[in-house]
Amino acid sequence: MNRRAFLGRAAMAAGATGATGIIGGAPAEAATGQAPLPKIKIGIASYSYWHFKTERVRIETVIDKAAALGVEGVDILHRQMDIPEKEPLTSEHRGYLARLKQHAFRKGIDLVALSVHQDFVDPDPAFRKAQVDHTLKCIEIAYALGVPCIRLNSGRWNTIASFDDLMKAKGVEPVTPGVSEDQGFQWCADCIQQCLPKAAECGVTLALENHWGLTRTPEGLLRLLDMVPSPWLGALMDTGNFLEEPYPKLEKIAGRTVYVQAKTYPGGGEWYTLDLNYRRIAKILKAAGYTGYVSLEMEGKQDPDIAVPKSVAMLRKAFSA
Repeated sequence: MNRRAFLGRAAMAAGATGATGIIGGAPAEAATGQAPLPKIKIGIASYSYWHFKTERVRIETVIDKAAALGVEGVDILHRQMDIPEKEPLTSEHRGYLARLKQHAFRKGIDLVALSVHQDFVDPDPAFRKAQVDHTLKCIEIAYALGVPCIRLNSGRWNTIASFDDLMKAKGVEPVTPGVSEDQGFQWCADCIQQCLPKAAECGVTLALENHWGLTRTPEGLLRLLDMVPSPWLGALMDTGNFLEEPYPKLEKIAGRTVYVQAKTYPGGGEWYTLDLNYRRIAKILKAAGYTGYVSLEMEGKQDPDIAVPKSVAMLRKAFSA
């Protein structure tokens, strides 16, 4: 037998066995009935290193720490950046964004989300317009960084002024006197609608978080998503923001989820502590077909240089099972 004939027969033999992922002449996914889901990627929210109470940790530092831990991405907290939160973007600000993007690239880190703050629940049209304008600016920031999504808040009634007091009330606050809850939902939906053309133009998905205010419940979050149907709007699942019976609530929003922030509380939480079962959460997301990022939000009081690596290892184990 000459060399060409030998190689040809060898290739045919490999194709008839498992050498190229074929079992008994059929693709492996056909044998199980479905292709395996892609591996969940783990990221770190820069918030994990700065809870507003200590000296601010720079985003570049978080990128360096994430690279050292071998995670794939970083979720940037807007208020943690070296640019003013509310001012219009200047050429100097854009230069900072370009340098930040380059720094992440050189470290092999994806910038996966921009967590921003806005409040669309207010009777004053001028206030709501300012919040929309701020969100449009944040979409531009995300576009400049190559970030594919921004965290969106619905906003809240602000009838409990102190956030600490709001947490003591488990996120429940009275509706503003003289208005209705339905009005609040309509204000929020209208504001989100105004942001969608810019989001589509920039290729930035708006990820509406189950946060305080209108999205404190899965029903509130899903109501807003249904009021503004768009491929550029989805749910951001924060695993720590359903304070009671979280798993059925997380399951309700899993099918609409485009991004996940995973809370942990080493050393006890800054405002509260939840004992979350991440293997159970991983199963909920897998059943919903979720294949995106899961970014750690370490909200415990323990030193983040100890707590973050420990939390990353736990998430890796839970989502690889």
